[in-house]
Amino acid sequence: MCARRDDLLDMLGAEQNRLEHAPQRLHREIRGHIDYLRKRLKHLDHDIDATVRGSALWRHKDELLDSVPGVGPRLRAALLAWLPELGALNRAEDAALVGVAPYHHDSGMLRGRRMISGGRAPLRPVLYCATLAAIIWNPVVRTHYQQLIARGKLHKVAMVATMRRLRLILNAILKTGIPGRALPASAR
Repeated sequence: MCARRDDLLDMLGAEQNRLEHAPQRLHREIRGHIDYLRKRLKHLDHDIDATVRGSALWRHKDELLDSVPGVGPRLRAALLAWLPELGALNRAEDAALVGVAPYHHDSGMLRGRRMISGGRAPLRPVLYCATLAAIIWNPVVRTHYQQLIARGKLHKVAMVATMRRLRLILNAILKTGIPGRALPASAR
């Protein structure tokens, strides 16, 4: 269902782009399709929420993840769908599966830039958007991001590091079973 949601979002974006450049006589038809896609997204979001609530294991994990400020229903559903191992992994495995582990691009004497790659690509954009929200609403994540920026890191580098930090917090919460607001500072 999460993959279908991504497909609907792609179609919605394509239709909105078409609307900008379409002749006036096609606007009504395209707007109708946009309205239909938005209704389908709303129904699919409801179905995803009902499916999560219908499983005792998913409901428990969802409640634990919901205890973290800045983590919304879309990230929780994406984590349950795309990263069911969350809570049972170490830092390196988790970073590699999400695709936020920096890999070097070296060859012989050549030292390339470190870049993230691989992992489960559908999860990365959802995690990025959730990290933006967490920087606003979660004091631990906000402090981490601000410290990176103060040390002169580029926004993109700081965002990836903050994504990894948020993911580590979520992993610790699922591993310990302690809600986010009750998690000791050392585990964050």
